[in-house]
Amino acid sequence: MSKPDALIIEADGGSRGNPGPSGSGAIVVDAATGLVIREISEFIGIATNNVAEYRALKAALEEVHRINPLAKVRVRMDSKLVIEQMSGNWKIKHPDMRALAIEVQQLTAGLNISYEWIPREENSRADALANKAMDETGNAIVDTTVNPIPAMVAEFNGELPSSVRAPGHVTEPLTTLVLIRHGRTHLTETKRISGSGGENPGLSQLGRQDAHHVSIELAKMGTSGPYAHIEPISAIISSPIQRAVDTANILSNAVHRSVSLEQDIQEISFGEWDGHTNEEVAEQWPELFEQWRGSYTVSPPKGESLEAFDNRVMAGLDRILAEYAGKTVAVVAHVMPIRGIIRAAIGGGIESYWNQQVAPCSITILRLWGKQATEVVTINATHHLA
Repeated sequence: MSKPDALIIEADGGSRGNPGPSGSGAIVVDAATGLVIREISEFIGIATNNVAEYRALKAALEEVHRINPLAKVRVRMDSKLVIEQMSGNWKIKHPDMRALAIEVQQLTAGLNISYEWIPREENSRADALANKAMDETGNAIVDTTVNPIPAMVAEFNGELPSSVRAPGHVTEPLTTLVLIRHGRTHLTETKRISGSGGENPGLSQLGRQDAHHVSIELAKMGTSGPYAHIEPISAIISSPIQRAVDTANILSNAVHRSVSLEQDIQEISFGEWDGHTNEEVAEQWPELFEQWRGSYTVSPPKGESLEAFDNRVMAGLDRILAEYAGKTVAVVAHVMPIRGIIRAAIGGGIESYWNQQVAPCSITILRLWGKQATEVVTINATHHLA
């Protein structure tokens, strides 16, 4: 296996008490592919935040020397102190910090290295590993280039449909869709109808928290966690509606992939019903509301019928499968588009639009070989939100 010639370090440390029980976390990423090569989680003992952050950087640099000391290295941290001190812009006054800085500088001698400060929300993977170290008070360095399939997915086929009952002679490339519903908004939290064409709110504070949780989970895809056996995300597609874009941008920061917009996967239009509760709609439009329920063709006033919506979403799905064939694609959308894509994958009827739960920031994973075969990995997974 050839050695990567460019590496990215993301490192972080934390202390519960400052000083107090502390841990450091870091990842080393192949800059060319975006794949995580090493995960580092180290319990330090009683220390300060700054000591933990330096220890995280030191551990990651030691791994760089093992991987390829000739590689170009970019360090990304949310610690302004460490970045500015290691860049030579700030003086190191505290003797403990000075000793650690010397150890780090010895490791950087001869390296082609640069430093970049990033906001905390862009350093979620390293932060999660630091917190893991403090929670478990244990140390681990994981070589993620060796990634055995866990026993719980031993029957998983990485390239072809896993079931022996699936069609044979599949020739289309495998495209893995990771469907993520957007996080909560103030309309979600007040149980008000929220489609396309009405109010266009961004994520609420709780919605942003949910988006960070799902991003941390999906950043581990292909390396660790319940989706270690699935290839990492290589592209992000989002509905153009703000709550989806906000969620996609948070995911983008975690997996370092840009966001592209797809108009046809935006939410169904509820027309004049948008912003109302179901109870208010039933009271103001009683006959139409009853006709609409369970119907494929009836639409709300100035809204969209399920038939028109389904045709739109299928056109969007076809474009995604054509443009991103063979890749793992995160699709950030809404309840109804996700239900529609699941319906298409499982060959379900129109009742699939109302007999599925799709929670905010839930994960649904589908594997599709063009239109030749499909496979469901998970629907509405919410374990990461506990």
